[in-house]
Amino acid sequence: MEYDEIEKSEKMKQRKRKIQEYIENKEYVPMKRKNICALLDVPKEDRGDFEEIIAQLLEEGKIVETKKGKLISPKTLGVEVGIFLAHSRGYGFIEREKGEDIFVPASKVNGAMHRDRVLYHINKKSSSIRKSEGEVVGILKRENEKIVGTFQRVHDFGFVVPDDKKLTKDIFIPEKSNMGAVTGHKVVVEIRKYGDEERKAEGIVTEILGHVNDPGVDILSIIKQYDLPVDFPDDVYKQIKKLNMEVLPEEREGREDFRDWKTVTIDGEDAKDLDDAVSLEMLSNGNFQLGVHIADVSHYVKENTALDKEAYQRGTSVYLVDRVIPMLPHKLSNGICSLNPNEDRLTLSCIMEINHKGMVINHRIVKSVIHSDRRMTYTAVREILEDKTPSLLQEYADFIEMLENMNRLRILLGEKRKKRGSVNFDLPESKIILDENGVPIEIKPYDRNIATNLIEEFMLICNETVAEDFFWQEAPFLFRNHEVPDGEKIQKMEEFIRNFGYRMKGNKEELHPKSIQQLLLHVEGTEEERIITKIVLRSMKQARYMAENGGHFGLAAKYYCHFTSPIRRYPDLEIHRIIKLILDGNLTDKKRKSLKRNMPDIAKQCSTRERTAEEAERETDNLKKAQYMLDKIGMEYDGIISGLTSWGIYVELPNTIEGMVSLQSLEDDFYSYDDENMVVYGEHSNKKYKLGQKVKVIVTKVDMEMKKIDFSFYEEE
Repeated sequence: MEYDEIEKSEKMKQRKRKIQEYIENKEYVPMKRKNICALLDVPKEDRGDFEEIIAQLLEEGKIVETKKGKLISPKTLGVEVGIFLAHSRGYGFIEREKGEDIFVPASKVNGAMHRDRVLYHINKKSSSIRKSEGEVVGILKRENEKIVGTFQRVHDFGFVVPDDKKLTKDIFIPEKSNMGAVTGHKVVVEIRKYGDEERKAEGIVTEILGHVNDPGVDILSIIKQYDLPVDFPDDVYKQIKKLNMEVLPEEREGREDFRDWKTVTIDGEDAKDLDDAVSLEMLSNGNFQLGVHIADVSHYVKENTALDKEAYQRGTSVYLVDRVIPMLPHKLSNGICSLNPNEDRLTLSCIMEINHKGMVINHRIVKSVIHSDRRMTYTAVREILEDKTPSLLQEYADFIEMLENMNRLRILLGEKRKKRGSVNFDLPESKIILDENGVPIEIKPYDRNIATNLIEEFMLICNETVAEDFFWQEAPFLFRNHEVPDGEKIQKMEEFIRNFGYRMKGNKEELHPKSIQQLLLHVEGTEEERIITKIVLRSMKQARYMAENGGHFGLAAKYYCHFTSPIRRYPDLEIHRIIKLILDGNLTDKKRKSLKRNMPDIAKQCSTRERTAEEAERETDNLKKAQYMLDKIGMEYDGIISGLTSWGIYVELPNTIEGMVSLQSLEDDFYSYDDENMVVYGEHSNKKYKLGQKVKVIVTKVDMEMKKIDFSFYEEE
């Protein structure tokens, strides 16, 4: 972006603030646009910009337009703005920026669809036993302009059943708008008319992805459903063509040269984007000098360029079960930005002196250049440190002492975190292995070991050190915050764990993460460990990016940020830019003010894109888990009860696959769910099913459309 474009953008933001403040003023009387233009002396040539600003404010819910065309603040009307989150059963919730979600009954949804930005008002305030209840009174921005689903032909028209079951109504497709789709085709539909409580939405087919049974169409449908950008725009490819794909001598100027330091990367076997390398030396005073060296992606992705805008829109790389959709083109992510061995690479390094209590007593953050010596894997490091595999000890002879010292430091850092109350959620994630046709052939938990923990500890201490440094510099920054859980959720969690004979320690009004940590230590190794860990996780708030530091509850850290993965996360890239501005003495007052204004929007975008990526990843995992069980119908499995509801009992298998036993399918008695005691019981036999209980199940049905698996309990004859 040229300088005059940046200036125009800043002027637009100033005008936007001025207009918003004017309408929110207590003395303001609702009026039409032309009257506001006159009172604010908007020149004729700026009327286009004025209309654009009004449109933005309306979409964001900062202002509302009445039926008579008058602009007014939502607060004046007694309404608020939120995101509507639909449930497949018709009801939903309003997600607010602050405070608990608002429950919306199906009768009060008023045409809102999943993730629409809406206006709502609260009809009933919350009590000790229920959430606040509200009603959607207006729709500010439709989130679902395009929908992916399965086409069904009926006589001379058709309809599309959305893949996203939170979109509860079919889309009507007129005869001339189906692109020749036939029953069973996966299609992309563009909505032309949004329905209401009485009429279906109407749309046109814009793309046919293939038949539902064609290989690869299942994952492609999810990619389209979440609108994940696979291809990069032409202007991005034009930009990267001009980039140097090797480090030039002049690019090393002004950087500390660490090329003679013994440095390694440690990643999974199939990792290709290596954005962190580590080094370790023992100082003469007996302290550790840990170097965490992170790829300087910001050297290649300049602010406001086509490449930067695309990275900002993507926000993160997305790791689906069969592919990675990268934030940056492979030429960068796997090439010049990846810290490949035996090649010079530009980095930002955090060099920390750590004493034998695990305390960082000295540190510096510098622009640097490194030359990684080895590309090591988690498996190799584990075998060196634990198994002492002779061939690996010989192959990495020059690195053994450093790795052993790294392991000592890993233990120190882990103990220090444990003492302060940092919570470790060690729920195993599943690795789904596919054949050449995309069919799942094996599902197993990811291997978490001494090597993965080593890198995790080093990245955590680095992120904390960077966050604390720039917090005290009072610089514009992006923090990774994890807020204290809501009291209501903690209360429900306590009721749940009491069923297993456990209690939370400490003051519930000022919950400390150590209370959670001690609970998880108590249940470690027990049959109920996994289920209690899952319930605790569900009680936690989601971590998010924010412009202000709020600490990280789960890590029991006062300061935390994401600094270590700029190849795959935009917030890390943004932080690198700020750090370099400060290191180079280029953070002017004007730039500081601009960054402070923009940081909340950047934080929100990054958090939103992270949520979308997580949902898409979870969806592909659920899809392939269901597909894996297709040929297992009739087979018996041991499992553990992982969830109880009024309609069914959820059972999780050792390979992390979860299915449900419907209460209606239990024929030996009439079963009911006791919410207070969290138990399903037979009304005549008094037979009980509890969370964490071991059971044996039979696979009875797999619904690929819903991505669900049905079980029945195995009963010995």
